[in-house]
Amino acid sequence: LWKMRKITQVDRQKTVFLHKWELVDDLYKFRDCYFETHSVEDAGRKHSDVAEEMARTLKQLEEKEDAFKHKAEFLLQKGRCLNVAPDFSAAAEECLSRAVKLQPGLVEGWNTLGEQYWKKGDLIGAKNCFTGALQQSKNKVSLRNLSMVLRQLPAADNDAHGKQVLESVDMARQAVQLDVKDGTSWYILGNAYVSLFFTCGQNPQLSQQALSAYTQSETVDRAASCYPELHFNRSTLFQYEEMYGSALAGYSRAAELDPGWKEPPEREKQLLEYLEKVTELLQNKGKVKARRLRTMLSNLNTSALGPCSSPQFRSPTGRVGSLEPRTLSSLTHGHNAGVAALGKVVFSLASEGRMAFTFGMVDSEETCIVVMVYNTADSWGVLIGDSVVIPEPQVKRHSITHKDKSFDFRSIRVDSPLLLIVNGKKQNVKSQIAASVSYKPQSE
Repeated sequence: LWKMRKITQVDRQKTVFLHKWELVDDLYKFRDCYFETHSVEDAGRKHSDVAEEMARTLKQLEEKEDAFKHKAEFLLQKGRCLNVAPDFSAAAEECLSRAVKLQPGLVEGWNTLGEQYWKKGDLIGAKNCFTGALQQSKNKVSLRNLSMVLRQLPAADNDAHGKQVLESVDMARQAVQLDVKDGTSWYILGNAYVSLFFTCGQNPQLSQQALSAYTQSETVDRAASCYPELHFNRSTLFQYEEMYGSALAGYSRAAELDPGWKEPPEREKQLLEYLEKVTELLQNKGKVKARRLRTMLSNLNTSALGPCSSPQFRSPTGRVGSLEPRTLSSLTHGHNAGVAALGKVVFSLASEGRMAFTFGMVDSEETCIVVMVYNTADSWGVLIGDSVVIPEPQVKRHSITHKDKSFDFRSIRVDSPLLLIVNGKKQNVKSQIAASVSYKPQSE
């Protein structure tokens, strides 16, 4: 009879504990799926609502603390509960450290402890926790967290950083393979591809893979479409790809989902101001007076083609042969093979938050077009009156409507200043520096 009573008591304790575990799972579901039960208008309350729910859950856990405080599973659940908050918690770190000491095979304990180290800014400690969890069992949470940490760890040089990013992509891919229905894993893979895109030569295929991963994240998981970070990160890529309408919509959506996050509305504002300035300068040709413009254009002739006029000239696509000068109005949308755009600089634009060095040029017909040059060193630029030749120009038409604003203009995209001929000369190799992407701890 005594033995049976003892078993019953243990079973009751287990049942109570499992109930508490479900409470913590429900807390995470409340946070991660907040917009399934709340409207976007409630977004400003999300952080306080989650904090209240965490306090309620913590109180229910602590009611049983005397009975379970020396048990690894209880310490894990208390640590997980405290970890729901966005900031580092010393109490969470203590609970989780004790949990993994009592039960070193506790994978979830190592993962959650790693997140606490990460929030504290200890990236090496976080990496060790996630690596340790993987040694216990291959799991998607450790893999995707390790993917993020690897991209944020400082590296000795560019080669070492490139290797870290490649390893990061591999970790994110493995996480997706373990559970193709997990929206968070797809989202982390999208971020990894963005980093690889900027680190390894800006291959358009990597950009497409990033966008596909973000789309898949939203497709398999409704909650993912309410991640403000997903919309923000994707918009950063959209802006670099000159998909300005999509970028503005994404920044706006991120701001709606997290009204306390200052960066999305700031990016939206900067991009709108940039587009307004570009279209204004295009319309008035940089405010250059008619007489001065005629004088500038009188000096514009085929001698400005420089090396482009040589039969041995090798164009960016690898074509060998001289290029035929063409007027801006005769250029077609997309790639213009075998020809060169030739004009005089009438304005340059150094706007806050810009991704490209932007200038306007006017050709012999006084047609004005905006030119966006990427991967420029801070010291590089062109001056009003400079002659610029763009070999085989890539022309794009922009037609953007966002909220109550509309923009319509043509531009030429140049992926490196090394592709330009300025005043008859090729540009120095020091004029180029690769664009980069920056992260804050836990920013993903």
